[in-house]
Amino acid sequence: MTAQTETHPHSAIEFGALYAEIQQFYARHMHLLDNGEADEWAGGFTEDASFSVPTLPAPVVGREGLAAAVRRTADALAAAGEQHRHWPGVFDVRPQEDGSVVVHSYTTVFASPQGGESRVHRVCTCTDVLVRQGGELLVRRRDVTRDDLR
Repeated sequence: MTAQTETHPHSAIEFGALYAEIQQFYARHMHLLDNGEADEWAGGFTEDASFSVPTLPAPVVGREGLAAAVRRTADALAAAGEQHRHWPGVFDVRPQEDGSVVVHSYTTVFASPQGGESRVHRVCTCTDVLVRQGGELLVRRRDVTRDDLR
């Protein structure tokens, strides 16, 4: 089987390296989120990033706002005795002519109450616009939708 590169402006090797980098980015990004490491997680966004999620009335803008939102969520989960784990996957990676990368993915959020059974909490789709700054991939924009709210 040969790799198809007609839909990507880069060679199969370049695209494969980018895809692997994106997978690693999300693995680290979600570990930071699930561990409540708010500032480190927010560092994965540009300074002026926008994060839209249907559970909030307006997009969260900027690293400080993102970190504050994660701290509030981590505190609420700790008080409830519940751990969340985000499981992203099925990445559709689309390099853009301006150097950004649009990534469509699915994320399943598992909830594990202390002493209880784990369950699926939410199933979401996520569209990110990633940009490279200082050699690192960062999220410039994230739009999340929930399957149960469609």
